[in-house]
Amino acid sequence: MNLSYWEIKTWLTNVDYAVVGSGIVGLSTALHLKIKQPNAKIVVLEKGLFPQGASTKNAGFACFGSLSEILNDLESHSTNDVVELVDQRYKGLQLLRTTLGDAALSYQQLGGFELFLGKDKPLFETCTQKMSEVNQLLKPIFKADVFSKVANKFKFSRIQSQYIRNQFEGQIDTGNMMQELIKKVQTLGVIVLNNTKVEAYIEQPNKVSIQTPHFEFSSQKLIFTTNGFAKQLINEDVQPARAQVLITKPIDDLDIKGTFHLDCGYYYFRNIDNRILLGGGRNLDIETETTTELAQTEKIQQSLENLLKYTILPERDYEIDHRWSGIMGVGSKKKPIVKQLSNHVYCGVRMGGMGVAIGSLIGKEVSDFF
Repeated sequence: MNLSYWEIKTWLTNVDYAVVGSGIVGLSTALHLKIKQPNAKIVVLEKGLFPQGASTKNAGFACFGSLSEILNDLESHSTNDVVELVDQRYKGLQLLRTTLGDAALSYQQLGGFELFLGKDKPLFETCTQKMSEVNQLLKPIFKADVFSKVANKFKFSRIQSQYIRNQFEGQIDTGNMMQELIKKVQTLGVIVLNNTKVEAYIEQPNKVSIQTPHFEFSSQKLIFTTNGFAKQLINEDVQPARAQVLITKPIDDLDIKGTFHLDCGYYYFRNIDNRILLGGGRNLDIETETTTELAQTEKIQQSLENLLKYTILPERDYEIDHRWSGIMGVGSKKKPIVKQLSNHVYCGVRMGGMGVAIGSLIGKEVSDFF
């Protein structure tokens, strides 16, 4: 690429930290590094026009896990690990709100509701039986009962007559969050370069050489925060997990308020701007959805449409306005990977679909290496 002296000098010389990925974790890492080291030169490299993974593609749930999801985690993780995960997510949300402010996030704590389809009666009964036990586990974090049963006040169809409510769950405007985070780091002097994919890197005794399609440069430290795309450049237990989403056109008199979960968190929906945003269904075809391709499939889109038509908006007129997908990072465990990989290379990856909740905290934890 035909770079000028000024471009090389201003953006690509004497770089202290190169952060790969401009999502929540990457920008939070850069933010906390810049607060600790105001004179550090930090360059964030983003391969997409916008953050390419899930940070600008998620549903905007300020959540930390539905009751069935927590019970599911207790079967594959220790009790201490599950409680620690919830605690991390809760602290991460508080850090996000403190860092950007509720107004900038369009934050609303309207509660979260877990719905159970007719066929899921055994799961609903298990959740009901275990609710008190989980509330006790989480009480040291929230100082109150998190979960309770409430009636089907939003008139959803083909579900159990009660929901399980999470009084502490909230929602945000994802676009506002990321715009504010980008503005905050750039105001502090962090350089963000979009459309710049890291293709390879070579670690040297005192620096790391970083190769992109446009140029090569060096940084004292290299930090990967690419989550679902991490496997492309580092060898850690994290795999891509695609999430497909659709959104309706505005609907008159849409009184659905809050965030909603079904099927152990595999489906989720909410009201945003008098539209229903609905995503999920990855569990129908895990193998196909273990991909970094940003696309939709007929199988999963049809399942979303059926849920919308027969459960969420029965006997209501609506039109689907738009569809998209995002890429999450998952692994054999849900605990994020925050580690030093070599002398000059670090990572903060594997958000497990909870990037909004935990991303700010993980970014801060990565910055604590320095």
